[in-house]
Amino acid sequence: MAFTAKDVMNLREKSGAGMLECKKALTDADGDMEKAAELLRERGIAKAVKKEGRIAAEGAVGAYVCEKCGTGVLLEINCESDFVSRGDKFHEIVDSVAKVVAENKPADVEALNECKLGDGTVKDFITNQTAIIGEKISIRRFEIFVTEGKLETYIHMGGKVGVMVEATNFKAGEEETLHDIALQIAAAKPSYVTEGEVPAAVLDKEKEIMLVQMQNDPKNANKPKEILEKIVAGKMGKFYQDNCLLDQPFVKDDGKKVKEVIGSKFTVARFVRFEMGEGLEKKSENLQDEVAKQVAAMKKN
Repeated sequence: MAFTAKDVMNLREKSGAGMLECKKALTDADGDMEKAAELLRERGIAKAVKKEGRIAAEGAVGAYVCEKCGTGVLLEINCESDFVSRGDKFHEIVDSVAKVVAENKPADVEALNECKLGDGTVKDFITNQTAIIGEKISIRRFEIFVTEGKLETYIHMGGKVGVMVEATNFKAGEEETLHDIALQIAAAKPSYVTEGEVPAAVLDKEKEIMLVQMQNDPKNANKPKEILEKIVAGKMGKFYQDNCLLDQPFVKDDGKKVKEVIGSKFTVARFVRFEMGEGLEKKSENLQDEVAKQVAAMKKN
C-alpha cells in the first residue's frame, strides 16, 4: 500500500517520533497507519528500555491543586538534560502525572506506576515518553496534601524549586500573604514550621556541635563547661531563626519575622519543599573525554 508525505506528517504528529522513523515505519507496514504506529511504539519502547541505566539528574518539580476535592500534589520527575527539562513537552509530562497522583492518591512511586493514564498505565506513559524525547525519564518522588484548609503552591525557575503549603483557619482575602509564605519557604529553606516541631535528637546534636566548636576556641579555654552550655543555649535562637519558618526574618522585609507577617490571618499547618535533583548524582564528562569516546567508537565501526 502506497503512502504520501502527508501520511508521514500525520504519523509524526500522532506519535511524536522523528520524520525518518515515521517514514521507515510506514514503509515496513506497507502504508498501514495503525500498524506503523504500533511499530513505532514497539521500537520506541525497545529504545526506552536501553535508556533505563542512564543517570537522570535533571528534571523539574511541578504542582497540581484540586480545590474542589481539597487535594494538592508536589511532584519531581527527572530527565537527563537541562535542555529537555526546560521544554514544554517535558512540563506537560509533569503536569499529566501530577494530576494522576491527585486523582488516585497512590502510596508511593511503585503504586503510581500502576495507575491508569491514557490507554495504559503511568509506567507505559513514561516509557513511551522516554522513547519520544530520547532521554531517560523517571518519577522520583511526590507529596500529597489532603485538607479542608487552603493550599498554595509555588514553582520557582521553571521547576528548579517547588513548594506546597497548607493553611488552616484561613481568612478570605489573604491569598497574597499565603503566596508570600510559599515564596519565603522557597527562598529561605526552613525545615520546620515552629520550634516545637524540631526533634529532640536534632536539638541535642546541634548543641553538641556548638559546644565542641566553643571548646576548640582558645578564647574559651578557661571557661567551665557549665558556662559554655549556657552560652550554647543562648545561641540556639540562631538555629531556630535559620530552620523554623515562623522565626525566620521575612524575605520581603527582614525587619519582621514571618509569624508577625501572618498574624491571625491563618495558621501554617505544614509545608513541603522540593529542590530538583537534590541528592542525585549528576553525569559530568569534559568535552575532551566525550570526543575521545566518540572517536574510539567510530574506529570500532
